Amino acid sequence: MEAPIAVAAVQDALPGAIEAVSYWVGDWTLIVARERLLEVLEFLKTAEATAFDYCSDVTATDWPPRERRFDLIYCLYSTRLRHRIRVKARVAEDEEVESVTGLWPAANWLEREVFDQFGINIVNHPDLRRILMPDEWQGYPQRKDYPLEGPGELLMENPQDWLRVRNLPDEAADLRSGAGPDSEIE
Repeated sequence: MEAPIAVAAVQDALPGAIEAVSYWVGDWTLIVARERLLEVLEFLKTAEATAFDYCSDVTATDWPPRERRFDLIYCLYSTRLRHRIRVKARVAEDEEVESVTGLWPAANWLEREVFDQFGINIVNHPDLRRILMPDEWQGYPQRKDYPLEGPGELLMENPQDWLRVRNLPDEAADLRSGAGPDSEIE
């Protein structure tokens, strides 16, 4: 299926949802209204003519001069029809976007990455919290206005804390402290 068929299908079913269409290096992109993003994605997944059953990636780009500075991008693939498409929505810093984890559970960690790196607020997500950066991290490192030298002073007293594993069983904690399984602990 060619993307123009997907474009026509969305335009027929959801008039006004598509703001623009682009084609570059063999890939089609639908630019849709943020307010209708979830509606368009649900249609693309469930419509027989499109059948995009796999969300292969969720990412974003940052364009600080724009009022809606972020492009939130969903990369979709149909395993049955063997075609792909990107769906993009422009999002302002203070706007929210609905989670697609109800459509594609695999989008869970992908949406968390977008939140963690760009600070885009994804509502109705089952577990929206940092996934790549430490919990204490300040700011969003993929934003273009993020300082190249980092957030300033070290956020942790001991940089080794960045490597810590949370909730280690007692046995593993003993190994970290130098006590082996055969060591006597006083």
